[in-house]
Amino acid sequence: MSMPNVPNITPIVSLKRCETINLLLSSIALEEIGLSHILNAEGEKLQAFLKKSHHGLKDFLTINDSVNKTLRTIVKSQMLLQFKLEDVTALDEACDCKCRHKKPVHKNHDCSNNFYEELGYHPSTKCDCEDCRNNRPCSKK
Repeated sequence: MSMPNVPNITPIVSLKRCETINLLLSSIALEEIGLSHILNAEGEKLQAFLKKSHHGLKDFLTINDSVNKTLRTIVKSQMLLQFKLEDVTALDEACDCKCRHKKPVHKNHDCSNNFYEELGYHPSTKCDCEDCRNNRPCSKK
């Protein structure tokens, strides 16, 4: 057998920092929903087992072991998601596009000053408001 040929795929993806953060938060939420479905299925499996009669000790130990392994895996996934959420939250706090967030940048600055450039931010990424996108002086002072 020969090695498979992989075509040269170079997609161009251009996302702003805040869009990326929103996608990361969405992915965390979707993973949480998936884990909740698994947890619900485990509960239904256990309820169905308990409704049936004539189970021996071995059956109870087997179902207990199965549920225990699944719960341990869910807890591990929850821990990883917590770390991921903390990292994304830290990214969001360092994000320079606060117009749509808790603390609007425009209260104390003029978009035309060099404050953001001095911090190392590229001028086009300092803010995502309409004024900044159109390179006009900030109207939200």
